Amino acid sequence: MGEIEGTYRALQGPGSRLGAQTATGVSTLEPGQAPSVAAAAGPPGRMQTHLHMRVKLLDDTVEVFAIEPKSDGQVLLTQVWKRLNLMEYDYFGLEFQNLPSSWIWLEPIKPVIRQVRRPKNAMLRLAVKFFPPDPGQLQEEYTRYLFALQLKRDLLEERLSCTDTTAALLTSHLLQSEIGDYDEALDREHLRVHMYLPHQERSLEKILEFHRKHTGQTPAESDFQVLEVARKLEMYGIRFHKASDREGAKINLAVSHMGVLVFQSTTKINTFNWSRVRKLSFKRKRFLIKLHPEVHGPYQDTLEFLLGSRDECKNFWKICVEYHTFFRLFDQPKPKAKAVFFSRGSSFRYSGRTQKQLVDCVKVGGMKRIPYERRHSKTQMSVRTLTADLPKQSISFTEGMRTFSSPSSANTSFCSVPASPLAPPSLPNFKDSSGSITGPQAPHVKRPATERNSGVLDARDATPAQPPGHPALQPCQGFSMDSPQPSPSTRKSPLSLSPAFQVTLGLAEQGWSPLLSPVLSDAGGAKMDDEEPKHQCTGADEAYFIAKEILATERTYLKDLEVITVWFRSAVVKEDAMPADLMTLIFSNIDPIYEFHRGFLREVEQRLALWEGPSNTHGTDSYQRIGDVLLRNMHQLKQFTSYFQRHDEVLTELEKATKRFKKLETVYREFELQKVCYLPLNTFLLKPVQRLVHYRLLLSRLCGHHAPGHRDYADCRDALKVITEVTSTLQHSLVRLENLQKLTELQRDLVGIENLIAPGREFIREGCLHKLTKKGLQQRMFFLFSDMLLYTSRGVSGTSHFRIRGLLPLRGMLVEESENEWSVPHCFTIYAAQKTIVVAASTRLEKEKWMHDLNTAIEAAKGGSDMALVLPGSVVCAPPRRSSDEVSLEPESEEDVRGTHGSLEAQGQPRGNTTVHVCWYRNTSVSRADHSAAVKNQLSGYLLRKFKNSNGWQKLWVVFTNFCLFFYKTHQDDYPLASLPLLGYSVSVPGEADGIHKEHVFKLQFRSHVYFFRAESKYTCGRWMEVIERASSSPGRAGPPEEEA
Repeated sequence: MGEIEGTYRALQGPGSRLGAQTATGVSTLEPGQAPSVAAAAGPPGRMQTHLHMRVKLLDDTVEVFAIEPKSDGQVLLTQVWKRLNLMEYDYFGLEFQNLPSSWIWLEPIKPVIRQVRRPKNAMLRLAVKFFPPDPGQLQEEYTRYLFALQLKRDLLEERLSCTDTTAALLTSHLLQSEIGDYDEALDREHLRVHMYLPHQERSLEKILEFHRKHTGQTPAESDFQVLEVARKLEMYGIRFHKASDREGAKINLAVSHMGVLVFQSTTKINTFNWSRVRKLSFKRKRFLIKLHPEVHGPYQDTLEFLLGSRDECKNFWKICVEYHTFFRLFDQPKPKAKAVFFSRGSSFRYSGRTQKQLVDCVKVGGMKRIPYERRHSKTQMSVRTLTADLPKQSISFTEGMRTFSSPSSANTSFCSVPASPLAPPSLPNFKDSSGSITGPQAPHVKRPATERNSGVLDARDATPAQPPGHPALQPCQGFSMDSPQPSPSTRKSPLSLSPAFQVTLGLAEQGWSPLLSPVLSDAGGAKMDDEEPKHQCTGADEAYFIAKEILATERTYLKDLEVITVWFRSAVVKEDAMPADLMTLIFSNIDPIYEFHRGFLREVEQRLALWEGPSNTHGTDSYQRIGDVLLRNMHQLKQFTSYFQRHDEVLTELEKATKRFKKLETVYREFELQKVCYLPLNTFLLKPVQRLVHYRLLLSRLCGHHAPGHRDYADCRDALKVITEVTSTLQHSLVRLENLQKLTELQRDLVGIENLIAPGREFIREGCLHKLTKKGLQQRMFFLFSDMLLYTSRGVSGTSHFRIRGLLPLRGMLVEESENEWSVPHCFTIYAAQKTIVVAASTRLEKEKWMHDLNTAIEAAKGGSDMALVLPGSVVCAPPRRSSDEVSLEPESEEDVRGTHGSLEAQGQPRGNTTVHVCWYRNTSVSRADHSAAVKNQLSGYLLRKFKNSNGWQKLWVVFTNFCLFFYKTHQDDYPLASLPLLGYSVSVPGEADGIHKEHVFKLQFRSHVYFFRAESKYTCGRWMEVIERASSSPGRAGPPEEEA
């Protein structure tokens, strides 16, 4: 029998339960030593009524919580959430170590003493349990603060592995959050005492360099920047579990919001998305992933990994179950009923709220701005912060505009690469007049609610939420619709990255800024019913709104350029997929244009800020003009004519390279599936030339508005002359580019055609017609070119391609009406050299469009030459002779028309909002003239959106291009949240039956789908209606075919 050292326990007799005096027994204390208080209170079994648990919080403070000895984990968790006053607590958990190298989450429904060994001595710690992919999903500033602390811990513990430059950038934002603006002596002393990185000394200079650029950034803004940088790293939120595969190779398993991840060292080698996983299970040390049969076919549908022990395997399985439930399910799963005799398998279930329930809870309950304490923060507080009014839940259009009239407005704007100057030296330094308090804030003072960024309305709250993959580009806007802010030369962007650093970070999804009101978030649920736009458009204001349109569209244009210069470049560099000569050709042409427009946007922002700024409140209006800025930059833009002229060569060489290099083609196709590439990739290569046309149209508007004697008229007129000269030079090049881009896009969408891009071939019209077959009318997609007519059917379910069904040369073709012959509405007959088909349009207008374009193309083709076209399985380009009632080149099947009447919005196909797919689902067509009109009619800006059956208005950044509305939460976002193709929609002013009692509202409707949009002014509302009306083709509208766009 083993020895028991240190204590002797007196056994209780029967009398002890009845209150009899307990025998003292033999004392083992040294002479003069007094018994402890606990021992004097009675026997150990009766002396302790509570269990004292120590919890280490994310700011490294330790709190003690008293619970009943047999309490479940939920009791302790609830106490922690209450003490922290944490609303979004479902993202967090308590973890403890049973083994030195293994952290285990505390389960809510299991007694603490059954989970934690020796709970009296254990130290639990608060940690983030679920890492959402988008920090914008975190509604509370306090939650983001805790997430930033978690990332700080991960950096120090080397969990968040990244390059030294990225680590220095993250540290600089943490430093800004804790000690405020840059002070070299203070920074060095703080970094000497506090450790952020394992090898901090070697990154010290980089940290100081980055911190110098964060001047004016509030702690909450810094927290969000930390999240924005970290979320793009491959190791964001990753917790490794050591394992090995069937071959015995050492790997690491992890779980994230998207599924189960497999790493080799720190490199991700596989991802099993939740949609592919059928079942997760474990058996002893083996972790099993069973995939759906269609993923890997009938073989190898179960993958097996070996972990270190059964406990490790079960722990990882539990984490997977919780992650799947939290991110994928709408409701919390019901607990499994206990078996009467025996049970098989684990009864473990996730017991908290899912992310959907959490979002709904915040939406119903609203946002509660509760002050909280930043224990380590010594940030200097500005006068603006101390005197800010209580933030509002919902904001009006002009609240953001009014904030710029204060001399304390300070913001962060664009910052070019170090070689470029930031701003002209003549600009006033707004920082000097900010009146900031120099005395440091006590580190343990609770921050008032007025410091919470989600509601503070001032210019300094406009720091952009930039991804680390970008150079510092984003304009700095918080709540205003799209009002610019001053961009003093002393300000620099919080993410000014060198070109070498731009490609070190992975591409990921972009979140929304914490500077935005909950109005911008569906989860926020904030309404804007009682707002009234206060900035009414007068005659003098029209020039201001045109200038704002230039600013808004320039922001969108610069984002479009980033798709090529930043995102696509990063993708091809990462995979080493593009030949060096092609890299040089593409980026040597577009990079100088990109750099120019960065500077131009900065100037427009500065001018608009001064237009609205304090200098204009005292009767001076010297800055209420934009012509001088435009004239100066149009002259500079003229120097880039040679670059614009080479875009044809760029587009051609890129297409050739994708055919020659399989790796490049793979990267190209995969990149087009990313959210940031919201249009076909080659469309972005046309943007620089198309932007010149926009400048010409906007300058024409300004010249038309100003009287000849206006002080801004001469500059606007001269700028218009310059840009008109440039566009005239490039007009033929633009037409050729647009045709080449369209043919390239169709080459990728059409299956069964080899050389669609041929010299002399021009695109004319694409659209949906119903072809008469033996089975009746079948939906087909038709493509009319200058030398042929193609018709196709939708590919098999799950693909986004169209399969060639037939090809009809235009030479010798005849088109006749045949409604009386076939008794089919809006039908006509196409007689080709070797085939005759009968087709029906959806409306009479569609029929007239097709017949007009067909007859025009047939006449033009009479003098043309034949072009060889290769169809798989055929020797000649025209199909063999068949009878007039023959169906097509291949047998028809019901599968071809599957999904014909499905909703476009419901489809999950990649690039499902391209013109081809929209025409298919909307049963309409688009011509080359329509595409040209769409190029001229593009618009960007903030709008308030309301659904037909909803009560609240949601503020969104809206971009209209390529016949489609794209919705963003802010103009800083890299990819749209949703899109709405407008082909077939009508635009109008709401009627009395709509029940809209607001000004500046327009209505979009397609059948039963109704949306309302509210602009900030009468002029802006009219512009949106005008642009949509001109660019969106409606099947029911009258007018000549070439004007129907």
